[in-house]
Amino acid sequence: MTSKTNARIAGIAFLYYIAAGILTMVLSGRARSGPGIAGKLTGMAEHVTQVRVTYMLGMTLAFAAFALGISLYALTRNEDEDLAMWGLVCRIAEGMVGIALPSTLVLLWLATGSGPSAPDAALSHAIAAFLVKLEGLTALISATLFAVGSTMFCWLFLRSRMIPVPLAWLGVVASVLLVVLLPLNLAGFFGGLTAQLMWLPMAVFELVAGPWLIIKGVSPPLRRTA
Repeated sequence: MTSKTNARIAGIAFLYYIAAGILTMVLSGRARSGPGIAGKLTGMAEHVTQVRVTYMLGMTLAFAAFALGISLYALTRNEDEDLAMWGLVCRIAEGMVGIALPSTLVLLWLATGSGPSAPDAALSHAIAAFLVKLEGLTALISATLFAVGSTMFCWLFLRSRMIPVPLAWLGVVASVLLVVLLPLNLAGFFGGLTAQLMWLPMAVFELVAGPWLIIKGVSPPLRRTA
């Protein structure tokens, strides 16, 4: 594919990633708004369609990560193939981690299961509590892979001047910020509002970079001589 086509694919994937991610958080938050594990399971049983939609959105987000990895690798590999491969591997791993554990479907089964094959209430709550915790840890690991891959690609964009320098610098700073803070969040040093605010620079970068890549594409990379 041409660089223009790859740039458009990357731009569309950037915008879809944000839109689908926000929609997934909204739907999941509504379905799991009840207090405690029992409340979350009750809420999921009452919003079965929403839970299934969040699972399907999660699957599409994984493929959006694949599309971003491949298209950004194609755009930046001529600048530094090793770093571009790092970015590609991280984005592929990010998508794989996101779909490797179908915890949402298991939680939905626990919430709606009945009959002799369904576990009793106490066991259901114990399994659900474990899955919710594992789901959160998996999301943070996937996000860390995303941040590392984004750092590689944004640095290559900055070096090659394929996108405006201020925009590339914003991507580098936002990515490095996540690389530093996400492991601290995973280790439990902070959470809550701080964990949400650390994503703001990356959201701004992707909301600007997406339309730019779709409309303007990328400039030819700088040619370096010895």
